[in-house]
Amino acid sequence: MTKVLVSDAIDQAGIDILSQVAQVDQRLGLSPQDLKKIICEYDALMIRSGTQVTAEVIDVADKLRIIGRAGVGVDNVDVLSATKRGVLVVNSPGGNTIAAAEHAIALLLSLSRHVAHAHASTISGGWDRKKYVGNELYKKILGVVGLGKIGSHVAKVANAMGMEVIAFDPFISADRAQQMQVQLMDIEDLFKKSDYVSLHLPRTPDTENLVDKTLLSKMKPTARLVNCARGGIIDEPALANALDSGVIAGAALDVYASEPLSKDSPLMSVKNGLILTPHLGASTTEAQENVAIDVAEQIRDVLLGLPARSAVNIPGLSAEIMDNLKPHLQLAETLGLLISQLSGGQIRKLEVRLQGEFAQHPSQPLVIATLKGLLSTALGDKINYVNASLEAKGRGIHVLEVKDDSTPDFATGSLQLITTSDNGGHSVTGTVFTDGDLRITTIDEFPVNVSPSRYMLFTRHRDMPGIIGKLGSLLGEHNVNIASMQVGRKIVRGEAVMVLSIDDPIPSELLVSILSIKGITEAHPVTL
Repeated sequence: MTKVLVSDAIDQAGIDILSQVAQVDQRLGLSPQDLKKIICEYDALMIRSGTQVTAEVIDVADKLRIIGRAGVGVDNVDVLSATKRGVLVVNSPGGNTIAAAEHAIALLLSLSRHVAHAHASTISGGWDRKKYVGNELYKKILGVVGLGKIGSHVAKVANAMGMEVIAFDPFISADRAQQMQVQLMDIEDLFKKSDYVSLHLPRTPDTENLVDKTLLSKMKPTARLVNCARGGIIDEPALANALDSGVIAGAALDVYASEPLSKDSPLMSVKNGLILTPHLGASTTEAQENVAIDVAEQIRDVLLGLPARSAVNIPGLSAEIMDNLKPHLQLAETLGLLISQLSGGQIRKLEVRLQGEFAQHPSQPLVIATLKGLLSTALGDKINYVNASLEAKGRGIHVLEVKDDSTPDFATGSLQLITTSDNGGHSVTGTVFTDGDLRITTIDEFPVNVSPSRYMLFTRHRDMPGIIGKLGSLLGEHNVNIASMQVGRKIVRGEAVMVLSIDDPIPSELLVSILSIKGITEAHPVTL
């Protein structure tokens, strides 16, 4: 008999769907050890955020065919181990979109009409109507930071309410933004111009504490800030100071750097202009039912031999193919991440050129891995092998695949990415050596031979005496250690690129100094 284990509380609608095709056992609150003991009995596992599905659990799940996460994130599932074992992992990426977007709108309205504070005053016996005079959203400027599914819906609702919507999202094309009736601009200008700012970004190393003292200081003193996305995007002590000192008029938060919010958080001592809710973005009856139904239907379909619609790992590939393609997928994702940072976002077109041996492999996973790398800077762990294509399409990125079976420059073939963006175009090429070593072989058609490293610096400059020395000295003055360096050029004293592997990231103030070196025209810090 087919059996499904449900180890976290889900809506009854999901249980009913699973019961159509299998025996459903609900066993809540299992530890990883307890789960490991019984998982071998089950064909499917349905969870929420409480269950930890570790590699050890997956390794003994001999019958397991699918893991369903009733929600968006899958950080509590070892997806790589599942993929290697041929276990499909699915989620519900759109199940709570409306709920989260509506909560952001609710907080915008609550801030502008002082709903929470007026309520508290009224039930305590107050009746101070003058104190709680509010503001209308109509004809105000809303800045949306991040135009994914939730941010896009917030922008759509705000447009319908008569607001002027501006946005920052480096991975949305200008054409796509125009279709959404949104004006794109850089983040500093957005914070300067907005009457309200709503954040819709994942938490990544690049977005952690993105909204800091400097960015807050650029806001209007009448402006208000909303975060229903992820905790840690806002520097919470800086926000508390900005509210207490009148730098901005208000803020509403649903998510925090550490949850639950501690009693000694600086946010707890803010006297006015702050609304705090306990991570309610997805907490609607409809959203809980939607994600349960969505994931239960996918589990049901897979158990019936049908495809799933929201798999987060590569579907249809055996463990053997995964092992064979592993270095090629790693190269594709690395080059995608690299060219994303070189291009600076707003990519309109991506050309993926597969040469030699690369053209002999299944191309779909290589293209998808490239897109995953390309979009991971913006989306962090929200991007995966299945939604990468949909996210790219939604952001107006046209993807062109080209195969070339001719004799390649390298025995194992090569992979080349070419982007067209609002900032121009870039290209990178890489290969996998027979020992599995990854190499970057060209940058913007300039020949190099570089192994990818965690932190790198790419410059474009005139090939002239002194530049390498000046750059090396400058990095030394800032205690940035150079692990390796290579220069690629086509002609003597012409244009050239320099590639440095470094032990430390490049601070923003150092980047300004690098660009001030005479002869250097571009400088791109890259984190891989």
